[in-house]
Amino acid sequence: MQKVDWQLVCPQYEEFQTLFEQGATLDHRSYMDLQTRVTKTLNYFFSDHCSASILVIKSSDNKAYRQLIANYVDEYVESIKKPSIISESLDANTLYDTYSYREKLSYAPGLISKANKSCLIIPLNLALASAKSWADLKSAALGGNIPSLPVSANHANVDAKAFQSEFKLILVGDREQTAELDYFDEDFRSGAMLYSEFEMDLKLTKHSAADYIGFINSLNQQWNLKPLSQDGFVKLFQVGAREAEDKQYMPLSLQWHSAILNAANNHASGEAVTASNIEQARADKQFRESYLPQRAIEDILEGQVHIETQGEQVGQVNGLTVIDMPGHPQSYGEPARISCVIHFGDGDISDVERKAELGGNIHAKGMMIMQAFVSSELDLDMPLPYSASIVFEQSYCEVDGDSASLAELCSLVSALSGYPINQQIAVTGAVDQFGRVQAVGGLNEKIEGFYEVCRHQGFTGKQGVVLPKTNLQHLALDNNVVNSIKNGEFHIWAVTTVDEVIPLLMNKPFRGEDENSVLNKIAERIENFEKHEHPETLLERVKNWFV
Repeated sequence: MQKVDWQLVCPQYEEFQTLFEQGATLDHRSYMDLQTRVTKTLNYFFSDHCSASILVIKSSDNKAYRQLIANYVDEYVESIKKPSIISESLDANTLYDTYSYREKLSYAPGLISKANKSCLIIPLNLALASAKSWADLKSAALGGNIPSLPVSANHANVDAKAFQSEFKLILVGDREQTAELDYFDEDFRSGAMLYSEFEMDLKLTKHSAADYIGFINSLNQQWNLKPLSQDGFVKLFQVGAREAEDKQYMPLSLQWHSAILNAANNHASGEAVTASNIEQARADKQFRESYLPQRAIEDILEGQVHIETQGEQVGQVNGLTVIDMPGHPQSYGEPARISCVIHFGDGDISDVERKAELGGNIHAKGMMIMQAFVSSELDLDMPLPYSASIVFEQSYCEVDGDSASLAELCSLVSALSGYPINQQIAVTGAVDQFGRVQAVGGLNEKIEGFYEVCRHQGFTGKQGVVLPKTNLQHLALDNNVVNSIKNGEFHIWAVTTVDEVIPLLMNKPFRGEDENSVLNKIAERIENFEKHEHPETLLERVKNWFV
């Protein structure tokens, strides 16, 4: 078990200090300079060696990304002599050639014809919206003949010629849209279409970090914003790590950068954007979106939702959850009271969430893995002589994911052993059948949710969160939490196995020769269960009266 120093709960980036000092003087980099996968695919797609006429690119469903593709093709692809065409519509009158007849027959070329010897870029959702339009568009891209359309029904009997167009088609859409295309068009996987995607994050090395800073400089120039100061770059990296949920990565979303850089620029009074400007922009966003998280804390403080952050309880542990509310732009964390009770039974461990149809499949899987580990550790040669019931208290919506399986295991072994759990500590993490603690998601939100409850209910100096050690690289906590950890008010413990968690929560070893170990205590209680399960017969009791 590792008690985590405050330096590990927020990104530091000392290895990039020289780059931060150079900052705004580093060479500019375009967005496509950071997208090697897409640019190499585009170069191959337009080469003589590529037989495919259709390319699918996964990205955010936003015109900015389609424009980036068009700009790159027009500037760097030598085989394209005409400007690329971006269409935000698949309306028949704009897509196909049309004709009219007054004194003579006249034609108006459509997008397919205009893209001849060039490239047509369209949103993938348009192709998915109309099966016929997609069929015609695909046929045209593959070299098929497409009939022209009359301007009005009065001229429908005019014998207009079909047309062909030699063009490359690029479809741009998000993951759900590419999945839908994969579902209804077998050519998605056949090789008839190429596939690539914009990467939405960048793994940091000294080389890529320099490129990323150059990219920020390019955006500031493009959007007419002030440059970042040295500490401004440090803060942007820290905020970016939280957005990417990993200290080793930076986000590459244009929308995210536009929001944070423009908001920070609005707060900048000097010649450069500083760390405090970026922090204020982040705090403003958090305040705008804090109504639901604030109400959740108030419900706990008012006693509407029962969460204890002091004392000890048998079979009760503070788990951590992330709330994704439809119609709310950001996830937020809040603690959840997980409880377990046991009674004589046939060994069944009841997952109340599952039985009430409020538990998802992954949550059920985590529960079964946790039960398998406990059964293996007890090493019994017969069914367990008890039944247990585990529940998320005061939870009224679906629970999914396996991130609570470690907390559920702790509540189970506490109920079995009779040892109480320290309520000052919250637990998150998945557990495997060998008792190893595995990484989970949403760590920053989870920790901050429990921190806020502790702060409002009063710090004891012993409160904190247990999390998987493999999650340390994902921590980018709020300044308030970092300062509390620095001051010893709040703590983070990183663990790798169940054996490290139990002593911290129950002040007892999990296993070993110590007769007070949790497993020994459980074995002792199981023996008592068995005595109750097989009581003496009436004849045996009568005989014992005369002994």
